Amino acid sequence: MARSARSAIIPPVSRLLHIASVALITAGLVILADVATTLAWKEPVSSIYGSIRQHEAASQLEDLEASFPSSDDLRRAARAKTPRDRVGVLARLFADRVEPGEAIGRIVIPTIGLSVVAVQGTDTASLQKGPGHYPDTPFPGQGGTTAFAGHRTTYLAPFRHLDELRRGDDVELEMPYATFTYRVQGTRVVSPSDLGIVDPVGYPRLVLTACHPLYSASERIAAFARLARVTARRRLP
Repeated sequence: MARSARSAIIPPVSRLLHIASVALITAGLVILADVATTLAWKEPVSSIYGSIRQHEAASQLEDLEASFPSSDDLRRAARAKTPRDRVGVLARLFADRVEPGEAIGRIVIPTIGLSVVAVQGTDTASLQKGPGHYPDTPFPGQGGTTAFAGHRTTYLAPFRHLDELRRGDDVELEMPYATFTYRVQGTRVVSPSDLGIVDPVGYPRLVLTACHPLYSASERIAAFARLARVTARRRLP
């Protein structure tokens, strides 16, 4: 009688092994699914967090666009001689007010299906929200080389398909004061220590950078684009 009761409480060894094998198979399938998702698209867990932060950045950008440029900003810009100079004044005023981590505009690249809010700064926290503007480079409209960095596999992976850009593709930077259309010149794989890619080159240029190859930080891929058109977003007084 005692032996029968004990058998009812303690499952046979074969049953325990079956339960363990099912658990291991299930865990393995979950891991494989996660790997497959990452390889085919992007890392899922950080993407959820990145989506939340990107939504916050989008709301922040809406508020920013409603307040900048102000009437006073527009009056100050109106004193400049040419339309390009007026945009430059607004870019300088904007640069003076932006804080690290704040939304600053939107990057749109139709050929790779990208439309994402960009932020100021390339620190870890900023890049979790979206592509980040290199703080040591000028804002669009200030001349020189403007540069942005972004992730390729984590936090929405905004620059995942940077390597698919081709010569002549359009890249638009929608800033609160103007929209800047650049034409892609090409891409190049460089060393992470190659800071010369953001140096001035004698004309307004855009550089987008990301880690390369996928799932590695051993190198960087950089896309280069030349400014083709500037469209003011608000009429000056």
